[in-house]
Amino acid sequence: MHKAPALVAFLFACIAAMAQPANEGQLQITVQAADKTALSNCTVVLLAEKDSSIVKSSVTDSAGIAVIKNIRAGVYLLRVSRVSFEHHYRRVDLKNSPATSATIVLNPMGSVLQDVTVSARKPFVQLLPDKTVVNVDAGITNAGTTVMEVLEKSPGVTIDRDGNISLKGRAGVQVMIDGKLTMLGGTELSNLLNGMNASQVEQIELIDNPSAKYDAAGNAGLINIRTKKNKQKGFNGTLTLALGQGMYPKNNNNLQVNYRSGSFNFFANYGVNANQGFMEMFARRTYYKEEAKTNPESILEQPFFTKSTGVTHTLRAGMDYYLSKKTTLGLTVNGTALGRNSLGSNLARWINESGSIDSLIYTTSDNDSRWRNGGINLNARHSINANKELSADVDYIRYKIRTDQYFENKREGLGGYTEANKGNLPSDLEIFAAKADYSQRFNGVQWESGWKSSHINTDNIAEYSIRQSGNWQADLNRSNHFLYAENIHALYSNFSTSRGKWDLQSGIRYEYTSYRGRQLGNGVVKDSSFTRNYHNLFPSVFVTYNADSVHTFSLRAGRRIDRPPFQKLNPFLWIINKYTYQSGNPLIVPQYTWNLEFTHLFKQIVSTSLSYNFTNDYFSQIFYPGRDSGTIVYTDGNVGRMQNFGITLSAQLSPTRWWSLTAQGNFTHKKFEGMLWRNYKASISQFNVNMNNQFRFKKGWSAELSGFYIGRNQNDLQEILDPTGQVALGVSKQIMKSKGTLRLTVRDIFYTQDMEGWTYFQQVIEYFRLVRDTRVATISFTWRFGKAMKQTVKKTIGADDEINRVGNAN
Repeated sequence: MHKAPALVAFLFACIAAMAQPANEGQLQITVQAADKTALSNCTVVLLAEKDSSIVKSSVTDSAGIAVIKNIRAGVYLLRVSRVSFEHHYRRVDLKNSPATSATIVLNPMGSVLQDVTVSARKPFVQLLPDKTVVNVDAGITNAGTTVMEVLEKSPGVTIDRDGNISLKGRAGVQVMIDGKLTMLGGTELSNLLNGMNASQVEQIELIDNPSAKYDAAGNAGLINIRTKKNKQKGFNGTLTLALGQGMYPKNNNNLQVNYRSGSFNFFANYGVNANQGFMEMFARRTYYKEEAKTNPESILEQPFFTKSTGVTHTLRAGMDYYLSKKTTLGLTVNGTALGRNSLGSNLARWINESGSIDSLIYTTSDNDSRWRNGGINLNARHSINANKELSADVDYIRYKIRTDQYFENKREGLGGYTEANKGNLPSDLEIFAAKADYSQRFNGVQWESGWKSSHINTDNIAEYSIRQSGNWQADLNRSNHFLYAENIHALYSNFSTSRGKWDLQSGIRYEYTSYRGRQLGNGVVKDSSFTRNYHNLFPSVFVTYNADSVHTFSLRAGRRIDRPPFQKLNPFLWIINKYTYQSGNPLIVPQYTWNLEFTHLFKQIVSTSLSYNFTNDYFSQIFYPGRDSGTIVYTDGNVGRMQNFGITLSAQLSPTRWWSLTAQGNFTHKKFEGMLWRNYKASISQFNVNMNNQFRFKKGWSAELSGFYIGRNQNDLQEILDPTGQVALGVSKQIMKSKGTLRLTVRDIFYTQDMEGWTYFQQVIEYFRLVRDTRVATISFTWRFGKAMKQTVKKTIGADDEINRVGNAN
């Protein structure tokens, strides 16, 4: 570690040597709504006047201010945009002044645009200094899909067969919805994202090195899903209807409405996702006589097929009350109702050492899942003055998950038998969270500080029964009642400033965690409990050097934590099938990661990143032989440490006015080291690439050709996945005077998005191949309706009175 300061000094010495002096200026933009309130999260883009190509970009802060530095002298076009507001365009002359400021008022959608014609359009992916933003509606093939399917094609994102998400080849991603952690993982998170309509989402933010303002959870970073919320005046809305057909039909519809008048803004977003699907899997498990795995003892082949039918309803509604120009109060309620039934059939074929079939066991399964969750959020925002802001949020969320399982196993031939198991698995989860944030700008410094506390309670019951001699009896060996409570308290402080060509952001976050778990005993299983508490500091640093209008260099460093999901702490055995089980592990401790990333941005269109990550107490999925002969149990445990060396190349190009291209390639080299049933050292190099082509033609026609490829990769210690990928194609047409859009898309055209891999453990090797209903043709219709309250728009061309020369700036 003592070499790190020297390395950082060397990097910045190289940066300084590469910088070239130039006659450059600075542009400061303040963005407001019609009522003069500051608008944060506005995208401010400087475009070349000649061809509208992107020169530089920024995003407004909580005070509505964005600063673009190191601009070469010349004449540019400026575009300012925000969700539910019309784009604002104006010419900016920086030939004679080194610093220019402007105050821009954005008008709600429905107002008249300024009379400047610009060919630039909202890209599918935006490369920003601190994150990558996916604009969901900009992707034609996103129509009629789920949020999970959009994530699959997002740059740098990969998803394994269990629904676990990785970012840039690294596992341990936390998912947020509208800036709030879902507190879910594994199957629960997968179910939520698979039931959520993509048409409900405005943007997906991929943040691989978050600042201290964010929760420290997530070794690989955060994914923030921003849902749509319209603030347009008057009554308006959007209706989306989508019908898809793979092997089975799928239906995905969404209605978004909004009404704003005076000091009130009401909004609602309702989606229904009704679909059928299938999963076909083949697994071949080879048992060896010794760990060297040279002499097979027996083979278990398991072809498996399940058909699922489900309906998911999602609702998000609320209101904003603009108490004054400085104060806004908000209320949001949301809920999800999911019902899904899966019918499966499985054949277990045992083959002995001589290659003869020993036995055949047929299994039928019936899984019925019901999910209900509701939440409420109260929030307040108050601008004390132009430089000070205070905000507060209070959330309460409750989940009720009910699962009923039924398995029947029938052995054919001599010694045949029929046995059955059934399970009732209710689960309740309560989350309470509150936070307060304060920000202040003084002497060129932005200071943010805040507090957050969260409390989680879970109650999980597993009641299993076994049928013997025609009678059902309680299976106390597998039954379980698990109670869990967790508290997390956090304080943070974050500073950011700019000095000349340098931007600096540094912060620190303190988190204290305590939790307790208890497994209630029964006639066979003993009562047990565990408690743990710990506290940590999580520093973060972000330094940017704006060499000139072409080159930007940045260095990020930070520490993160991954806490084991509460369900994985439950010492309970779940039935997957007759020969496969899953178990929790109450002994898992958190894993900690140091992240270091160096990035070069060229003309805001090409980004190159070098990264290094070091994880201690790395926890991985672990497979081991079960209690009964031939069975396998998988759980999670701390196995050692892991290192990642990564290179990422991203490009956002416009070869022509009608064609835009976004591409990203990630190369990662992983090294594992630790102790499982023996000491081990392993490494793997992996690669993935994502590409999206958008085409715009005349008369309202547009098209998309996109796809991704994931090379051979490894997320868990014992499992390696073979390459996979897919290609998607879509066309769209604007109709009804641009109030309607028709789209026709086909995902996974060549049906290549299967999942194939190998699992290695002790004296067993398992090969598996999994196929889902991924090739789907979808036709969708979107209708934008309503009438906004139009406002008078002042044209702004050239050196308008609103633009003031402010002289030299630091």
